[in-house]
Amino acid sequence: SGTAGVLELARAFAPLKGQLQRGILFASFAGEELGLLGSAYWVQQPTLPLDKAVAMLNMDMIGRVKDDKVYIGGVGTGSTLKTILEQAQAKSNFKMEYSPGGYSASDHTSFVTKRIPVLFFFSGLHSDYHKPSDTWDKINSDSAARLVDVVGNTGLQLVSAVDRPTFVAVVEDKPLGG
Repeated sequence: SGTAGVLELARAFAPLKGQLQRGILFASFAGEELGLLGSAYWVQQPTLPLDKAVAMLNMDMIGRVKDDKVYIGGVGTGSTLKTILEQAQAKSNFKMEYSPGGYSASDHTSFVTKRIPVLFFFSGLHSDYHKPSDTWDKINSDSAARLVDVVGNTGLQLVSAVDRPTFVAVVEDKPLGG
């Protein structure tokens, strides 16, 4: 569901190429479950300079939103992220559970280690995780689409803001899974 979200946002933002204050790189990484292999490699061998990165927005398992509850990690890793996120999701009617830290078992962790602010959007673990029973019909497509809108609104604010968020090192509490 996260990959579908990346593709949808790339489709939605494509007509804006060259019109935004900042560029957006859409990426999908392989090998996450084997130790963040793809994202760890990318931050070591980036295709664009890391010092130009404003933030990394990660959608991992966004398709199983239940009771409108969404988990967002990394909110404390950037000086302006919580404010931007609150504005972006104001009309979404989601019940957001924030976690300030940016470390967990998902690709955004590779970016935190390079001092890049992150937001990790996640609908929560479920009993079908990594099982053949995790089938398409269990996706909550309406909620997933609403969440992709929140991520898109967040990204639009980040590329349009005068100031980029400053990285903030967060002492970890409990990481969100992914």
